[in-house]
Amino acid sequence: MEPAVHVRGKVALVSGAAQGIGAACARMLAAHGARVLVADLDHAGAGTVAAEIRGAGGTAEAIALDVTREADWRQAVAAATDRHGGLDVLVNNAGIALVQALVDTSLEQWHRVHAVNLDGVFLGTREAVAAMRPGGRAGRGGSIINISSVGGLIGSERLTAYCSTKGGVRLFSKSVAIECGRAGYGIRVNSVHPGNTDTPMFRRELQDMLDKGMAASLDEARRFFMDMQVLPMIGEPGDVAAMVLFLASDAARFVTGAEFVVDGGLTAQ
Repeated sequence: MEPAVHVRGKVALVSGAAQGIGAACARMLAAHGARVLVADLDHAGAGTVAAEIRGAGGTAEAIALDVTREADWRQAVAAATDRHGGLDVLVNNAGIALVQALVDTSLEQWHRVHAVNLDGVFLGTREAVAAMRPGGRAGRGGSIINISSVGGLIGSERLTAYCSTKGGVRLFSKSVAIECGRAGYGIRVNSVHPGNTDTPMFRRELQDMLDKGMAASLDEARRFFMDMQVLPMIGEPGDVAAMVLFLASDAARFVTGAEFVVDGGLTAQ
């Protein structure tokens, strides 16, 4: 019997896929049958992930992608449609964080966080919808999964720029889901909201706590974050990737405009 959750035969494009959650999503989708374009500004890192996927028997290609550039997105979608026969899944994962007090945040820093975290999602989604909708280069519908954060649901001290972008991703996803659904495009759009997850970005935050004297050790810093939650653990990128796999698959065919929280119960309180 074929498993209910699989993406066999689908073509997936994952941004920010050289490490962390993006890399886990690329590996998960490939392991369950998708042909994956591993996209990242770090082309060498993307190449390493793609090679790992191929070594495990999957199909993957690394492509360079600056999510803030329209031309890069057009080329990425064209790579999917021209070289792999379509585009069925887009995972908008690329993101950056700025941990800084509001009064110390420059307009340039504000714009940079928004360019990557929100403009990148807009550009990727726009190009994917154009390709996936009837009459597009792929034209068979699909699933768009936008990686937001618990910071898109609740505010957080010294993360004003970051939280504003992640909140934007949440409502952007809902609005596009409505537009695509009403237009009959066959495109589902959802957002995923990870909590404390063991990624390079999270580890930098732990180190920042150490450097600022907010924790005496990395273990103490990790405990600080675990104490926020119901489940006493830090999430793994694979926990988020498992949710992405479900949303990418036909098992989620009746799911759109929704938000999925993977946070160990942080926002349940």
